[in-house]
Amino acid sequence: DLYRKVFVFRKDPSDAYVVLRARLEQPLHNFTVCLRSYTDLSRPHSLFSYATKAQDNEILLFKPKPEEYRFYVGGKFVTFRVPEGRRDWEHVCASWESASGIAEFWLNGKPWPRKGLQKGYTVGATAAVLLGQEQDSFGGGFDLYNSFSGELTEVYLWDAALSPDKMRAAFLSLRLPPALLAWSSLSYEVRGDVVVKPRLRE
Repeated sequence: DLYRKVFVFRKDPSDAYVVLRARLEQPLHNFTVCLRSYTDLSRPHSLFSYATKAQDNEILLFKPKPEEYRFYVGGKFVTFRVPEGRRDWEHVCASWESASGIAEFWLNGKPWPRKGLQKGYTVGATAAVLLGQEQDSFGGGFDLYNSFSGELTEVYLWDAALSPDKMRAAFLSLRLPPALLAWSSLSYEVRGDVVVKPRLRE
């Protein structure tokens, strides 16, 4: 149980990453990914990378610069412009629905204007899910200058687009519905220089 713990990615740039094992039985027509990050990087970095053999950016949360997040589904992306962080923890949730092609982005419990992305697409189920690196091939192909350095915690993936109430609950670290990937019962493997430590403050 990783309650009140974090992954510390110590080096910059880094070849380290964490492999997450999700119970994915079937392809995804809807999903929500949430996580909390703390970094002083101003260069591009990957937060959550979900690749299939057919598509390396099947799901990707990527931060090209401090005032921008990119959310990829099936290799296409939408950009959400955000205020430059105050060097504090940032909580992000991104959800997507195939039927409507609606991409939602929430930062620190607040929704950004919704955007259209990959209507009718299906996200493949046989996936390599990594924290800390952006995959350019299935489970590999890393660019060290897209690596994450800093702290990550409270990583979740659901096979549904969460309701606004649940998006806010994720930000407030309240009780959440069962997930494909849940921080409280995470099956993971550390590769390289990543340390699990208690969170310094709430």
